[in-house]
Amino acid sequence: MKIAPFLTFVGNQCGKAEEAMRLYTSIFPNSEIKSITKYQEGEAGGTPDLIKYGVFTLNNTEYKVSESNYNHAWSFTPAVSLFVDCTTENEIDILFKELSSNGGKIMIPLDNYESENYGFGKKFGWCEDRFGVSWQLNLLE
Repeated sequence: MKIAPFLTFVGNQCGKAEEAMRLYTSIFPNSEIKSITKYQEGEAGGTPDLIKYGVFTLNNTEYKVSESNYNHAWSFTPAVSLFVDCTTENEIDILFKELSSNGGKIMIPLDNYESENYGFGKKFGWCEDRFGVSWQLNLLE
């Protein structure tokens, strides 16, 4: 059995999946876009400029994506986020900056939590990137 996160880009995020994949694979080590399959002309769910099914890896973990211009009643939510354990302070600082910039949103500022530890590590932050995907970044002790 294999389990992989699946990100569906709909609503205002529809059409941005490839841009998101390129950002993510550029900032995480050991990452690559494995495949992109676009919709065929006239195919239900999308148009030829949209990703029907894509696969990419972030630090050797596989993710899947799709996008649909159908009027869905849902989109991304912070209730489900990608949790990243970082091993260096430089790594967490760079990732947090890249993910929260250019239209992203900071939900918990990246800070040291020696006096008020969230129980994860010594530095923690939570942000939403410009595509609406939530990220929790944690510096391991």
